[in-house]
Amino acid sequence: MSGTGEAGKRGPRVRSDCWVGVETRDSGGVTIELKSKVAGMFGDRITTLMTDGCRALGLENARVTVEDQGALPFTLAARLEAAVRRADVEVSGEFLLPVSDKCTYGSEADRLRRSRLYLPGNEPKFYVNAGLHAPDGVILDLEDSVAPAEKDAARALVRNALRAVDFYGAERMVRINQGEAGLEDLEWVVPHNVNLILIPKVEDPRQVADVDGRIAAIKQKCGASHPVFLMPIIESALGAWRAYEIAGAGPNVVSLAIGLEDYTADIGAQRTNEGTESFWARAQVLNGAKAAQVQPIDTVFSDVNDMEGLASSVREAKSLGFVGKGCIHPRQIAVVHDAFAPGEAEIERARKIVKAFDDAEARGLGVVSLGSKMIDAPVVKRAVTTVEMAIRVGRLDADWREEEPPV
Repeated sequence: MSGTGEAGKRGPRVRSDCWVGVETRDSGGVTIELKSKVAGMFGDRITTLMTDGCRALGLENARVTVEDQGALPFTLAARLEAAVRRADVEVSGEFLLPVSDKCTYGSEADRLRRSRLYLPGNEPKFYVNAGLHAPDGVILDLEDSVAPAEKDAARALVRNALRAVDFYGAERMVRINQGEAGLEDLEWVVPHNVNLILIPKVEDPRQVADVDGRIAAIKQKCGASHPVFLMPIIESALGAWRAYEIAGAGPNVVSLAIGLEDYTADIGAQRTNEGTESFWARAQVLNGAKAAQVQPIDTVFSDVNDMEGLASSVREAKSLGFVGKGCIHPRQIAVVHDAFAPGEAEIERARKIVKAFDDAEARGLGVVSLGSKMIDAPVVKRAVTTVEMAIRVGRLDADWREEEPPV
């Protein structure tokens, strides 16, 4: 009895991807028919890879057709696995390529999350160079950017990317689907070097607890010990109303984000650059995050050609207290980083305040003054935060105190 399945993309305009067709049969072993623009250099390796993959998946008799447009091994392996599963084969294993040593770095709860670059989960052509743009995080998206019929193929691709693609130190994030589908997504990514899970459209802290609990169970089952952090996304009026509860829903929550496309649709408003229609929700998310001591993260800026508008949006977000923003195109990353960084005048004033505080503390004084002005504790705290950020983003030397003249 035979079955057929296919996965991937085909055609002359496809790049860094492939199409794999599988036709099972009762006998005859596995045969690979390859059409590739790099067959002269890598044809034997691709054929061996696909043969090994069939063996790993428990496929004994099949005709496998591959149309390759420059796909890397992690993509070829993912497309083969998706096609085999779609052929109604009882898969007896996983086709896992070795883990690259460039994919095993961890993350920290308080790391910089100024930018997070969204990458559609079923588009491998965007993966390989994403880290070169130096985002703080990359989001391998399994939710809105993936068509329902391609969710299964995207899971295999995202899992393989987490094991194989060098993202150059960017935090490896995955946005899962809603509900039970999202919990199933976790089975594919948690054992494979993911650093942070974005939970979409959260309206109840129990949604966060469910994800956190499933992650713990998966880690126990596979023997993983690396932390997996959580970033719930608020995208509705109810979610905004319960922002603080959601931000405090578990110890692995490190950030709380807002998504304004869905939020404005939920309240029946048009989204504008001025943002008056969403100010209340952003304030809720900001204050909920701050109260729960996690990072508040602003929404994406949807016009990828308006760099001036993006910079203005980031400066406004920073003035409110947000520490990060979503990016939907690599060209937005540098603008976001620059706008979130403290400016020269801001750094200079913060240095003077911190130095004055240091001098007062060294002399045992209970009052801090800068010139003729008294400096209270909140101002000092804000200055310390500015100095620390300037050091983290490379705008101030860590040993700046040694170069400072006395106040």
